[in-house]
Amino acid sequence: MNEQFEIRYAERMNQLPPYLFGMINKMKMEKRWQGDDVIDLGMGNPMDPTPTLVTEKLCEVAADPKTHRYPVAGGMKNLKREIALYYKRNYDVDLTGDDDVICTIGSKEGISHLCLALLGPGDTILTPAPAFPIHVYAAVIAGANVLRVPLSTEEGFLKQIEGMCTSLYPKPKLLMLNFPHNPTGTLVSKEFFAEVVKLAKKHCFMVINDFAYAKITFDGLVAPSMLEVPGAMDVGVEFGSFSKSYNMAGWRLGYCVGNKKMIGGLSKIKGYYDYGIFSAIQVAGIVAMRDCDDTIIEQVEVYQTRRDFLCAGLVKMGWEVEVPKSGMFLWVKIPEPYVQMGSIKFSIEMMHRANVALAPGAGFGVEGEGYLRLALVENEHRMAQALKQMRRALQDIDKEIAAGTFSLVPDQ
Repeated sequence: MNEQFEIRYAERMNQLPPYLFGMINKMKMEKRWQGDDVIDLGMGNPMDPTPTLVTEKLCEVAADPKTHRYPVAGGMKNLKREIALYYKRNYDVDLTGDDDVICTIGSKEGISHLCLALLGPGDTILTPAPAFPIHVYAAVIAGANVLRVPLSTEEGFLKQIEGMCTSLYPKPKLLMLNFPHNPTGTLVSKEFFAEVVKLAKKHCFMVINDFAYAKITFDGLVAPSMLEVPGAMDVGVEFGSFSKSYNMAGWRLGYCVGNKKMIGGLSKIKGYYDYGIFSAIQVAGIVAMRDCDDTIIEQVEVYQTRRDFLCAGLVKMGWEVEVPKSGMFLWVKIPEPYVQMGSIKFSIEMMHRANVALAPGAGFGVEGEGYLRLALVENEHRMAQALKQMRRALQDIDKEIAAGTFSLVPDQ
């Protein structure tokens, strides 16, 4: 008897919705292959160049055959030491650079693998909402439950955490933080982290802070490290990335610092999954941390100029805009009547009609519906063109609404 062969996914795949950012990116690339000039405000993919010193060092080291072998899985000793010096210089945090630092293939990979080390079926994590997808689905892939805590004031958010820890049984095992926050650009104070550490010790949960946007702050504001707080390393770790600060997104270089036992778990998992980062990239990372502080300042000035330009342009179009304090995005509410379309349909319409890629708020969870995330990666000329094309597209939609040929109902 012949039976039809069937490919069957693991049950965990049923917990993963379609990756909206991947869908938007695919649409963008298909239009570009067809010859359309799509202006990309959707993906936080820096278009400005990596510092010259860094690329020159990469080329120099990559020519050495010794670097073509497998690297040290957890990171080169000199890079880990440089990360420790960076934390001392910027946050007055003392790290040895040994078992309290590990290098990762970007922060996204590190968070995913750490969740595999810490979480399993029956465990629960808490995370701010809206949330960057990996902060939710790294835990889901590990088999854990995720409870989303709507972002509010610092005091309000902490009260929600306290209430959930008091009322839930078993108590949450992990709190996933991301400040400066993606997508909203929210900053928190050092006092906030101090309260988080107190709660973690009181209710026995671990803490992860994704600190990828550590240096991308505006108007003279400074983002504190969670590890500045006494006792933070007893309960948690912090992830950092070279992607945003040094425009090294494609290089895939990040790190995790803090609690030695948590880092030990990440190291053990990574030992089974990968062989680390190409040695030439790690050496180039040392140069970035050691010699490129000035380029971060310059890049932040560029992002702040773009932020102000894009905010002003949207306000001129009649949009309601809250100016972000950090990050490389605007988090904006879709204006009436278009908010009725939902963020996915709105983004698809702008892609097709205006050749502008936007990130739908729904990609960050139900709390993000009705919003869009706009990346500050294009220059002012391209942003002005994007606004012009969006304005024309919305005028066309207005005419179709008036004629009864366009439905504001979200597509199913």
